[in-house]
Amino acid sequence: MQRIDGYQLGPAGDPSAAPPPLKGATAALGNLDGVHRGHQALIAAARAARPGAPLAAITFEPHPRRLFQPDAPPFRLTDDAERERLLALAGVERLAVLPFDRALAGMSPGRFAREVLAEGLGVAHLTIGADFRFGRGRAGDAAMLKQLGQTLGFAVSVLPLVGDETGDYSSTAARGAIRKGAMDEAAAILGRPHAVTGQVVLGDQRGRTLGYPTANLAFGEQLVPAYGVYAARVQVLEGPHKGRHDGVASIGERPTFGVNAPNFEVHLFDFTGDLYGTPIVAELVAFLRPEVAYEGPEALIRQMDRDSAEARAILRAKAG
Repeated sequence: MQRIDGYQLGPAGDPSAAPPPLKGATAALGNLDGVHRGHQALIAAARAARPGAPLAAITFEPHPRRLFQPDAPPFRLTDDAERERLLALAGVERLAVLPFDRALAGMSPGRFAREVLAEGLGVAHLTIGADFRFGRGRAGDAAMLKQLGQTLGFAVSVLPLVGDETGDYSSTAARGAIRKGAMDEAAAILGRPHAVTGQVVLGDQRGRTLGYPTANLAFGEQLVPAYGVYAARVQVLEGPHKGRHDGVASIGERPTFGVNAPNFEVHLFDFTGDLYGTPIVAELVAFLRPEVAYEGPEALIRQMDRDSAEARAILRAKAG
C-alpha cells in the first residue's frame, strides 16, 4: 500500500505540478480508528462504487480528539501503524494521512473540500458515513459535502450506519466494551479480537524469575483495557519468530509488586527466543479474571498456572 502524508500544495491547474496523489481514486474518508465493521463496510462501499478505480482511504493523524482534548487519557483502538496494516489487509491501495493541526481544523467546509480533497488529493469519488462531519466547528455534513463535490468535480456516496441488534458499529461502542473487559462484545464490533500492538520493549524481567517470561508493550496512545488477565493470541509480524502464538496476557499495575502504572505483558506458551524490538499484535481473546494482589510470588505463580491452563483451553476451543 502506498502511504501519502499530507496533501499536495500549489495552485490548481499548474502544469508543472505533479498529479495529485489520489487522482482518479475512490476513497473512504474518516478517522477509521479501529477499522471496525462499520469502517470495513465503508471501504467495501467505496470499492463497489467504482470497481476499476484505485481504492484509497483518507484519514487523520493525530486523531482529532487529541487536538481538542490534549489532556484526555489514551483512547485509540489502533495506533497509526496498526491502522495502516489493517487498511492494507482490507484492500486499500493508497492511504492519505492528513496532519490534523489547528490549520486543518480551522478550515471552513468549503475550503477543506476544495483545497484538500479536490485540489490537494484529487480524489474522484468519496464514500462517507451518514454521521460524517467536517470543517471548522464540524459545520459540514454529508449533504453539504455532496453539494460541494458536485461543484468541485468529485462524487460522494453516503453509507447509512451499519450495526447489529445491539446497536451501530462504532469506535465509541468498542471502547466501552473494552474498558469493561467484554471482549466478545468488542470483537463483534471490530470483526476480530481487540489487540494491543507495538514493538516489544524491555520490561523489568520479573516474569523470568517466576518461570513466566513475557513480552512487554507500551500502551502509548492506545486505550487501556480492563485490568486483569486475558487469553491472548499473538501475531509476531517479522523476524525469525514470525507467526501466531497462543499465550496469556496481563494488564494492570502489578499490585503484588507495588507497581502503580498501567503495564501490558504477555507470556507466549512453549516459546523460546528474543522478541525485543519486534512488532507484535497481541489479541485479547477472552477476559479470564480481574487483577488481584497476592501475598507473595508463590501464590502468584500458582494462580498463573491456573490462568495458563484456562487460557490454553479457551484458545483451543476458539480455534476449533
